Amino acid sequence: MLSFHFAKPGRANYKVLCLGAHSDDIEIGCGGSILELLRGYRNLEFHWIVFSSGGEREREARRSAALFLKGAAAKNVLVHDFRNGYFPSIIGEIKDYFEDLKRQLSPDLIFTHARHDLHQDHHVLNQLTWNTWRNHSILEYEIPKYDGDLGTPNFYVPFSRKIADRKIKFLMDCFGTQRDKRWFTRDTFQGLMRIRGVEVNAPGQFAEGFYARKLLFGN
Repeated sequence: MLSFHFAKPGRANYKVLCLGAHSDDIEIGCGGSILELLRGYRNLEFHWIVFSSGGEREREARRSAALFLKGAAAKNVLVHDFRNGYFPSIIGEIKDYFEDLKRQLSPDLIFTHARHDLHQDHHVLNQLTWNTWRNHSILEYEIPKYDGDLGTPNFYVPFSRKIADRKIKFLMDCFGTQRDKRWFTRDTFQGLMRIRGVEVNAPGQFAEGFYARKLLFGN
């Protein structure tokens, strides 16, 4: 594992890799943190990869990424069509993709799904993230869902109500295909961010929680 710093003198852009199984995963899991990072730093290069989206879902993913990544020094948004819900059955194909990606990119920070996430596609991406990048800073994000698999984070990114509201607005504006789902509501997203804000005593009241299995403090 490596420490990450976004303010070292003389450094070019810092590379942030965001991995999501489906078109709204990154935004739900770490959208507020991305907005907060971009509020404080302008030397961030984002690589945003969605593994399973097509048709209208792909259009939603690209529109959302454009909103969340506004102000980034550079951005590369990729949307693939690996079969939704079948990642464990096609893990070999996805593993090959990760190996190609490793040869192209060595990120300073990676956002990925949490290890204990019970969605089969999410779990596969977490497994392959750790198999691929063994000496990198990785933050695992959480997604509220029917499975009831939320845990106890050990890493937090606090932010203001303004950031929380922007995240929710982008989610609700961009992902029209998800609005008929009972869990995809403003209060779901706001409630979780508020709880995480309470846990970390966030000055701005809101936060996102992550699972950091290995992080190194220092140079």
